[in-house]
Amino acid sequence: MRVMFDTNVVLDLLLDREPFVTDAKILISKVEQGEFTGLLCATTITTIHYLLLKSNGKEKSSEIIESLLKLFEIAPVTRIVLEDALQSNDKDYEDAVLYKSAYHASASMIVTRDRKGFSKAELPVLNPQEFLVLLKV
Repeated sequence: MRVMFDTNVVLDLLLDREPFVTDAKILISKVEQGEFTGLLCATTITTIHYLLLKSNGKEKSSEIIESLLKLFEIAPVTRIVLEDALQSNDKDYEDAVLYKSAYHASASMIVTRDRKGFSKAELPVLNPQEFLVLLKV
């Protein structure tokens, strides 16, 4: 199973955002344990680095990004992904890019706390709690 994580779920863990951090921690530990393949959109990496740089500085931010790159597969953002996202007419282009990146990377589903942003998705879109139930955790 190939699971695309939305940026908000990863940030829940990295920024220790309550009450969401526990679910994010469990899911990402499942990726570490090899229970399924975790995917991140290439834009998620750049967004996370930008946000962490402000609070953690360059060295710590780079360490975190290195860890994410070792743990997750990266779904590329290609011209096709960008064009498909643009043609989707979704209200949120960033979510459309993440969705099309997941689609082109053969993701099985997307895990996000913003299901509204993926209302037109043809892939299953679950929030972290729903995915934990699916995993029987």
